[in-house]
Amino acid sequence: MKTFFLSISLVISVLVVQGQSHPSIMLTQKNIEAVRKGIKDYPIMASSYKTVKKDAEKALKSGIEVPTPADGGGGVTHEKHKKNYQQALACGIAYQVTNDERYAKFVKDLLLEYAKQYNTWGRHPKRKQEPGGKIFWQNLNDCVWQVYMIQAYDCVYGALSAADRKKIENDLFANVVKELSEVNGSIFNKVHNHGTWSAAAVGMTGYVCGKKEWVQAALHGSKQDDKGGFLAQLNQLFSPDGYYAEGPYYQRYAILPFMIFAKAIHQYDPKFGIYDFRDGLLKKAVNTALQCTYTNKVFFPLNDAIKDKTYETEEMVYAVDIAYSDMQAGDDLLDIAQQQDRVIISDAGLQVAQAIDAGKTNPFAYKPMWIKDGADGKGGGIGILRSGANADQLAVVMKAGTQGMGHGHFDRLNLLVYDNGTEVFSDYGAVRFLNVETKNGGNYTKENDTWGKQTIAHNTITADQTSHFNGNEKKGEETTPSLVNFTANEKFQVVSAEEKNAYKGVTLWRTAILFTPEGADKALLLDVFSVNSDQPHQYDLPFWYQGHITDLPFPSEMNGKQLPALGTSNGYQHLWLNGTGIPANGKQYITVLNNRRFYTTSFLADTAIRVKLVTLGAQDPNLNLRNEKAFILSQPAATNHTFISITEPHGRNNTVAEVTTGASAAVKELKLVSATKEAVQFRFTYKKKSYTVSIRKNDPGSFLVID
Repeated sequence: MKTFFLSISLVISVLVVQGQSHPSIMLTQKNIEAVRKGIKDYPIMASSYKTVKKDAEKALKSGIEVPTPADGGGGVTHEKHKKNYQQALACGIAYQVTNDERYAKFVKDLLLEYAKQYNTWGRHPKRKQEPGGKIFWQNLNDCVWQVYMIQAYDCVYGALSAADRKKIENDLFANVVKELSEVNGSIFNKVHNHGTWSAAAVGMTGYVCGKKEWVQAALHGSKQDDKGGFLAQLNQLFSPDGYYAEGPYYQRYAILPFMIFAKAIHQYDPKFGIYDFRDGLLKKAVNTALQCTYTNKVFFPLNDAIKDKTYETEEMVYAVDIAYSDMQAGDDLLDIAQQQDRVIISDAGLQVAQAIDAGKTNPFAYKPMWIKDGADGKGGGIGILRSGANADQLAVVMKAGTQGMGHGHFDRLNLLVYDNGTEVFSDYGAVRFLNVETKNGGNYTKENDTWGKQTIAHNTITADQTSHFNGNEKKGEETTPSLVNFTANEKFQVVSAEEKNAYKGVTLWRTAILFTPEGADKALLLDVFSVNSDQPHQYDLPFWYQGHITDLPFPSEMNGKQLPALGTSNGYQHLWLNGTGIPANGKQYITVLNNRRFYTTSFLADTAIRVKLVTLGAQDPNLNLRNEKAFILSQPAATNHTFISITEPHGRNNTVAEVTTGASAAVKELKLVSATKEAVQFRFTYKKKSYTVSIRKNDPGSFLVID
């Protein structure tokens, strides 16, 4: 690998010295006439450019303003500097399309003003880390600023005098590059999304400004040892399947610098073969990112995640356009592009618009799949089961992969469930009000650690009210779960994984199955979670549900006057205990109404098990937590225990017609036949037909049998 890196470095050095015509990254001089024509000919390109032109016009009207940095995320100066780089790029694109020098002048004047002021600023007064950013509160945002600004500069390069270019490059960009690669060198060399943005910013600036040393540092790290830099990030942050170590939310965010820097590398040196790196890794990464969404376009909120992020974000528009145009990704990406309803005004966006206009679009195919995690593909993975058409799909996600680095949660074998366009059993994601300065400056709140990352916040087992790995991130990084079985056929879909290290002496083995019995309109979710230990433990399995409980048929003691907290630490201190149910003395199920559909979860319960009904919000003095609800199956003082549940979607509640149908579940008589460390067997009936489910951990040929 070292020899390969050296050979490509020599080629790049020559090419950077030789230079290239501008623009040279997303837009290129050779294709600008075709882009101009495409704006007239293709509706999606016309509407996309209309938005860009509108932003450019706003920039001209607002004039140049470069305030001294003062605010954290979401504050006035933060938002102004963010708006500046967005408007600069809009004006750069508008200049290339129209040749109207007013747009080029805006970019020039803005960059010259930054060149004048940048070196007068000290460290940001509200910096999140040391030494931290200068323009923004964190160095990461400075990197994003440069990724956009260098594109804007590339677009207006030909409209600038040699003296202006010299001043911008020497007084601004050279100092920004020094800040990113030297002053914040630890981030620049870090294998992390911050490092990726930093490498992209420095490398793209090196290409546009003809600075070979910046390009080499960006590719191989500041010490040229490939322990940091873009290639190290490609090697270490992605699995062979293109799954990103920090999870889908951060894959969505990091995909832009990965794709646009790869685009720049390809533009300046196609012989590098960056698109073929690791067997076409980046193309896989785009598809994997999209597969890690539900049909409502939202990314699975594993690890620290803001839950409303969709593949309509700008990062994914860049990714889809480049993957389709440059990497020969399939025509199903055109379906995503049409849902995004825009393209980047660029060579890549032109090809997408042409293909859509030519009728090449195929529906994007969501598939059940096991996505390997870990740089070598041996770090467990993410299991995704899907049943039904996109318009009304039942999807189940099991997290059985790596810790997820600093953004990871202690949620081994966590299960997420979606149906009818919404969450059924959900994940909280991150406790953060992004860019809302009044909420901890837009940063993560302390409850992200005390609640969001803790095990009880997820749909997986907690032992003795203590989080996995005792909440130790480094311990969590050392080991991963292992795949037991993944099968998807016409009869059923199953993902089964095992975790042996979350608790000392405790083995967790979970199997999720989608099975459609005879006469059913929707698949059932069969969930089997076995816990084995030589010592007794309390086992809690929460179901964080969305909607409202409509049927709680077993006796329950409710706390009507005063709500106690469920515990004192590991997230339990944030749970109000609303009441406790005794399901052994009544029918063993709970029905929830969510988005006009009913979901009944039938479960096994012996005389010891209790159902704890909880609401999130205790010990939350700043009101940072959403008031979400769960029912927890709690088994006290057991060595071995198997939780078995069946979740059945059924019926409809039409509030307009005031008609409710199918409010009662069809699953009945759920009974355990046998359970050992290696096998589980149980029975249930559905519409009077009996089914026996047998699971055998060490028998791949007949791992799951449903008779």
